[in-house]
Amino acid sequence: MSEDDGQFEPIEKDAPLPEKEEEIIEFWKSNKIPEKSRNREREKKFGFTEGPPTANGLPHIGHVLTRVVKDTFLRYKTMDGYQVVPNIAGWDTHGLPVEIEVEKELGIDSKDEIEEYGLEKFNQMCKESVFEYEKEWREMSERLGFWINYDDAYITMEDDYIESVWWSLKQHWKNGLLEKGYMVVPYCPRCGTPLSSHEVAQGYKETEDPSIHMRFELKDEDAYFLAWTTTPWTLISNLLLAVRKDIDYALVEYDGDRYYLAEELVDEIFDDVEILKTMKGEDLIGKEYEPMFDYVDSKSRSHYVTHADFVTLEEGTGIVHVAPAFGEDDYDLCKERGVDLVNPVDEAGKFTEEVPDYEGMFVKDADEHIMDDLEERGDLLSRGTTTHRYMFCWRCDSPLLNYALESW
Repeated sequence: MSEDDGQFEPIEKDAPLPEKEEEIIEFWKSNKIPEKSRNREREKKFGFTEGPPTANGLPHIGHVLTRVVKDTFLRYKTMDGYQVVPNIAGWDTHGLPVEIEVEKELGIDSKDEIEEYGLEKFNQMCKESVFEYEKEWREMSERLGFWINYDDAYITMEDDYIESVWWSLKQHWKNGLLEKGYMVVPYCPRCGTPLSSHEVAQGYKETEDPSIHMRFELKDEDAYFLAWTTTPWTLISNLLLAVRKDIDYALVEYDGDRYYLAEELVDEIFDDVEILKTMKGEDLIGKEYEPMFDYVDSKSRSHYVTHADFVTLEEGTGIVHVAPAFGEDDYDLCKERGVDLVNPVDEAGKFTEEVPDYEGMFVKDADEHIMDDLEERGDLLSRGTTTHRYMFCWRCDSPLLNYALESW
């Protein structure tokens, strides 16, 4: 900076910028500029604790962006007369990124193999892995001028941090703020964990799935409800059928049998059919039907028709099959109607002993067998495939399931 006019001196076009950068960083270090900025006492305080990165992977341009954004706020507050406290960094040492790297190193890919290897040994390798790139993270932050305190960083695997989390949860429990229930989330059966919406968005790809029309027999009438699905495996857990009150429905006769479906969709599904009568969806509410399978049953009243706002005429039949363990809308609807959840699928995505015919089989592998069963019984009106975008785990490429996990 020029002493005469208080302006910064221009930099030559051929200036060695990396060397200039090193000079500036060395000036900051030798004069303890970051420490002086952080420790300068101000009456006004601005709280900041960094949302921690995982140090077992190298930082990338996305991390540069988030650090620049964070630094913009912190510098503005500092210049506005605040002291940023505690202004400390953090290290996220939990979660799948660490575990998957260790799994690759050991050549294993399942929870059973981890247990066979030994949980204590596996955890120790994870602990050794978490700080593999700490040096690179510090250097990147330093070069960006992100003056955060790494020396007093919190670490999520340390006992004092873990105990503070448990203490906080206990306070919530004591004050009646925690309730145990279920939450339907995108879930990876291979990794054994739910995925965030950001993670799910990374794994969508075109795939081919079943596309079937199946029928549900009414209890008090010689007729069937016609529904459609791309997930035949969920039919084992069906508990409700949903219609929409304001939609027009029709009772049609086809090949000697009678079917209820949305009037607007009749011609899309049947080539030559007689419409016997029409009615509003409201007229179908409360009608009961026979369970398609008898493997599992809700302890509460189930297997009847109810209203749902999510029913549309964009695809299907206007009658939606509802399995609360495998769909967010399904779960919310059943909870609202007081229908208890049933889930005969374990966290590896395989049918449990409740479904002896398919016990131990991955649910998507069971689709063909379930369709064969329905076809043999005469309950499958159409059987084909559809190509659509489906969610896959961005880490292991396994198909994700919408799955009800116990949660608080």
